[in-house]
Amino acid sequence: MPYYQLFYHLVWATRNREPLLTPEVEPIVYDLLRSKAIGLGATVFAIGGWVEHVHMVASIPPVIAVSKFVGQIKGATSTRFNKGGHGSVLFWQDEYAAFTFDGKRLPNYIAYVERQKEHHGQNTTIPLLERTSGQQTGLRMVSEEAAGYWVEDEAWQRELMELDL
Repeated sequence: MPYYQLFYHLVWATRNREPLLTPEVEPIVYDLLRSKAIGLGATVFAIGGWVEHVHMVASIPPVIAVSKFVGQIKGATSTRFNKGGHGSVLFWQDEYAAFTFDGKRLPNYIAYVERQKEHHGQNTTIPLLERTSGQQTGLRMVSEEAAGYWVEDEAWQRELMELDL
């Protein structure tokens, strides 16, 4: 098995942003999502959301495309939920958002997802991380200045050595 560190923050919404993820439905849906993601070989760090959308922080193995992963967890979850006799139905919109980040920021993304209800209740959401669709043309990418590492940079080498536990 290859070694990898691929971290994703995924976001998708219910069909037409309908408020389907009620307090009764949410734990069932999150368990189904987690189960399917783990079955696909992912590591799930956090699942959270609001009544009409879901956030997931996960590490997805490189043998599965992100689009296939998201499609499979959404499809399997809605199918299993709808056949489960829960008294309601669940459908997802086609779109989703996927953000990558490095391991240093993993705790920040986990905290953001775990505190979704608080963020939505206090209007402290990060708009970019709440998007599930948008035109790619003209979309500004999130970027930062280069870290200034050079092949000969001892600080960079020490930092990587500390990461290798």
